[in-house]
Amino acid sequence: METLLAAVERLIGIRSTADRPDELRRALDFVLDLVGPGFEVRRFEAGGKPSALVTTGPQTPRVILNAHLDVVPGTDAQFVPRRDGDRLYGRGTHDMKAAAVVLATVFRDCARSLPHPIALQLVTDEEVGGFDGTGHQVAQGVRADFVIIGEQSGLRIVTESKGILRVRLDASGRTAHAAYPWLGTNALVAVTEAVGRLLARYPVPPSESWTTTVNVARIQTSNIAANIVPADASALLDIRFPPSDPDLTSGDVAAYLASVAGPDVRVTVEAQGAPHAADPASAFVRRLRSAAQAQGYEGTLLRKHGAADGRFYSAHGVDAVIFGPGGDGQHGPEEYLDVRTLIPYREALMVFLRG
Repeated sequence: METLLAAVERLIGIRSTADRPDELRRALDFVLDLVGPGFEVRRFEAGGKPSALVTTGPQTPRVILNAHLDVVPGTDAQFVPRRDGDRLYGRGTHDMKAAAVVLATVFRDCARSLPHPIALQLVTDEEVGGFDGTGHQVAQGVRADFVIIGEQSGLRIVTESKGILRVRLDASGRTAHAAYPWLGTNALVAVTEAVGRLLARYPVPPSESWTTTVNVARIQTSNIAANIVPADASALLDIRFPPSDPDLTSGDVAAYLASVAGPDVRVTVEAQGAPHAADPASAFVRRLRSAAQAQGYEGTLLRKHGAADGRFYSAHGVDAVIFGPGGDGQHGPEEYLDVRTLIPYREALMVFLRG
């Protein structure tokens, strides 16, 4: 336990956010050093984001253990790990540097002794879409029979997750003196009204619901003066959708969103990821549930609202699930790992792989 936690704490201290490419490489090298020598390491890079696939040989792996080493931005204090009882606080403790350390050590300790090949996949761009990490490796032909992604789950098994759309709305208007607004066209009003239409179509549910949601991440304009009618404006949206939403899972998604937003804005889909699903009745999922249950956990099947890199595999018919340790607060100011779940998580993985 203490050896694992010491490695997790060192990894948390690496500020591996998307805007720090040197730190992304440092995090990747740290975990590769943790794995140690004697394995084949295939390095990749796309969009300035490094990644690696560690294997025992050229055979297609039976199982891939997938970990992302990038984190969302945080305060300086969040990159200084802090223990409080059964909790380890810090950016990435729950999402997902603790799981990355466990996956790396599990691979290191059992890959050579298994009767079937496995691989460790390390990426550094999951928090910004995953296209240059897992997505790029899959596009280069990386495959397996089954993929375990170490995102947080409390030793439950996520077999389904929502798709993601990153959408930008742009409007152009005509500037004028604010005292005479009828002489201009306010682009900011056009964008906010379009956002309102999308939120009316997809209102925020009052509680957890397996429905499409729209998050308004940013609304901006270049105008900085109160007495000027803004001539430009834009909004950035994050849309999450289940496979049951026919409007966002087929056809021209940008055209559909434009029909909802209205004619006064231009709709651009900057990134798009399909929903992910794995067969909950497969032999792999059943065995993983049994391994979790052997550690005293129920191995409950879950659906996850956040998009995950498993979608890149499910698009090619490869089942991928999320299976990780416990904790809470990912992306928040009090993110923490439940330290008590770390050893059961490691043991469940070992039992699954050896089975």
